[in-house]
Amino acid sequence: MGMLLAAATGMPTILFTAGLGVVVCFWLLVAVGRATPRAFDADVDLEALGMGGVPVAVVLSLLTAIAWVLGTSAALLLAAHGPSGVAGGLLRLSASAAALLLSWRLTRLVVPRLGRLFRERAGRGRTERDTAFV
Repeated sequence: MGMLLAAATGMPTILFTAGLGVVVCFWLLVAVGRATPRAFDADVDLEALGMGGVPVAVVLSLLTAIAWVLGTSAALLLAAHGPSGVAGGLLRLSASAAALLLSWRLTRLVVPRLGRLFRERAGRGRTERDTAFV
C-alpha cells in the first residue's frame, strides 16, 4: 500500500492524481444535484476530435481515470525495476507522457460505444424510473 501511495503522489504522477481528485469532486457534485453531467458541453466541441455524442465531463473523466491507472502502474513498475537518479526521473516523465497519449487513444476507442448508449437513452426520453432517486 505504501508503494502505491508513493507512486500516486510522486512526480509526475501527482498531476494525474490531482486530476482524478477533481473528477471525483465533480461527480460528487453531480450526485448531490449541484451540477449536471452536461455542464461543460457548451464550452467544448468534441465532434472535431471524434468524441462527440457523449458529455464532455464523461470524456474527460474517462481520460483522467485511464491516465491515472496507466501512469501509476508505470510508476510502480519503474520503482520496482527501473533505474534511479536522473535516468529514472526521465524514464518516469516519459512513461507519464506515454500514459497520457495511450489514455487518449483508449478514450477515443471507448467514446463511440458510449455515444451509442447516450443516443439510445436520449431517444427514449425521461421516465419516472430515471428520476426516482431525485
